[in-house]
Amino acid sequence: MSTRFYPLYQKGNPQLRVFLPNFWMKLIKPTDKQLPNIVQFHCSMEMTKYDIKNYLEKIYKIDIVEIRTRIAMGRFKRDRLQHCVIKEDDRKIAYVILPKDQSFVFPKLFEDVKKTDEENLNMLKKDLQDFLEPNKAPGLPGWFRI
Repeated sequence: MSTRFYPLYQKGNPQLRVFLPNFWMKLIKPTDKQLPNIVQFHCSMEMTKYDIKNYLEKIYKIDIVEIRTRIAMGRFKRDRLQHCVIKEDDRKIAYVILPKDQSFVFPKLFEDVKKTDEENLNMLKKDLQDFLEPNKAPGLPGWFRI
């Protein structure tokens, strides 16, 4: 929960207050295969279906057919040092259903990064071999070189 608490009354005119709600939403990638017109969000526990609908319609101007929410329980973990059980926070997940003519595909952000990582790894291996070739000492074991 946020620490944004505003006093009900301030001295002076005009009353200088700005209402900033504690609502937030995060787009998450679905783990299971879903229809293209369903979008999944991780949202604040205080948000209702009506808050989610107003948030998306007013700020992002998205047409919404239906919203379904569920509360996912946090996992239980055992701490290895203190041997105590720790429970993660519960999360509220909202499934937003768009009209049939609209669809949302989660962007593929990291596929090209894997390709560049493989290229960089091959280049580093080649540089290492180029460095080790002139440093070989004939007649000495492999562990004796640099």
